[in-house]
Amino acid sequence: QVQLVESGGGLVQPGGSLRLSCAASGSIFGIYAMGWYRQAPGKQREVVATITRGGSTDYATSMKGRFTISADNAKNTVYLQMNSLKPEDTAVYLCNFLTYSNNYWGQGTQVTVSS
Repeated sequence: QVQLVESGGGLVQPGGSLRLSCAASGSIFGIYAMGWYRQAPGKQREVVATITRGGSTDYATSMKGRFTISADNAKNTVYLQMNSLKPEDTAVYLCNFLTYSNNYWGQGTQVTVSS
């Protein structure tokens, strides 16, 4: 059974940085994209950034220049480096692994940006 386990969330002051990690355990095959999404209270889930197995990345407009997604394909792990964090970045961040036959989600990690 495949599980995605996120780590790295927490409380940070505005302007600070955090690095999220998401590792897949279990037998997972045919990954063609990984991504980070977030959901704030009372809001819809939104995409933060995605990366293909080949390394092509895409970002939501408000995250460009502040967030960087990367992956270690050998470890089935995806990362999200978040810099210059703002209070509006506060949300539960979830990772996603998309394969040719399945769509896997992590349980989420809370990121709170507050002074």
